[in-house]
Amino acid sequence: MAQDQRLTIGLDVGGTKVLGVVVDAQGYVRHEILAATVPGADGVVAGAVAAVQTLATRAGVAVDDLAGVGIGLPGVVRAADGTVEHAVNLGIEGRVPLATMLAEALGGTVPVRVENDLNVAVVGSAHALGPQAQDIGFLALGTGVAAGLLLDGRLRRGAWGAAGEIGHLTLVPGGLPCKCGQLGCLEQYASGSALDAAWPSRQGLPSPAEVFAAAEAGDPDAVALRDQFAWAVASAVRILVLTCDVRHVVIGGGVSSLGEPLLRAVRGELDREAQASPFLRTVRLSERVTLTPVGVPVGALGAAIVGRGAQP
Repeated sequence: MAQDQRLTIGLDVGGTKVLGVVVDAQGYVRHEILAATVPGADGVVAGAVAAVQTLATRAGVAVDDLAGVGIGLPGVVRAADGTVEHAVNLGIEGRVPLATMLAEALGGTVPVRVENDLNVAVVGSAHALGPQAQDIGFLALGTGVAAGLLLDGRLRRGAWGAAGEIGHLTLVPGGLPCKCGQLGCLEQYASGSALDAAWPSRQGLPSPAEVFAAAEAGDPDAVALRDQFAWAVASAVRILVLTCDVRHVVIGGGVSSLGEPLLRAVRGELDREAQASPFLRTVRLSERVTLTPVGVPVGALGAAIVGRGAQP
């Protein structure tokens, strides 16, 4: 297979599952698998090897013929040397040379690159939005809140790898306690866990879905909680735009599965705030917000792009 036409594999490794894809040279996903995450450094490597081998077999190529393998995972990732540390959801505490370990386990002939999960998600989102998308904040609403940043077409990791950790900015002074040790963090109001805590499931559905459905049905408590949540997410959007002036804020993470009702609520809050502020009207916050494209595995796709060496 010609060098410029070789396939790349991307793995989005989360605390419970691994989503893997095969991507061609044009950036199209050709095959996809889902597997359980095996904790610990050795477990993550073994799971990654199994996923790569399965995907290569489905694509009809040898592992040696791949253009590269990219992995996105939570934790402090040093892309330059492929090390990972403090990936507590994966059972990894100390610094681990994950890229080297996986490359050796795959036979030492395939380039392996490792990146933070939010960074691969913003890279995948940029690819999905098109070549004009050079300034993006990927806002992940899940157990916590954080953002991946692509500025002028380049990833912004920060001096200590903390760029985009907006979930631990104070939103409500003296507010709810956060596991980080502060009070009133954005994460305590704009995350899936915040809704879980405020609205324990009553019908066996995820709390975000129950809250929005009950609010739509007119439950006053649900309406108040939905509106508070929309305000908190709108605050996250405002933070990203007013600090980095990103053209797009792409909402992803588990809560984004709410779809259009979530987008309407957030845009509605942003429009409401803009009515009281000529300045906010000029920056057109609500026009910048969108959801992760339906059916596009942006994390795994971005990992594959990084794995090819096209890392911004």
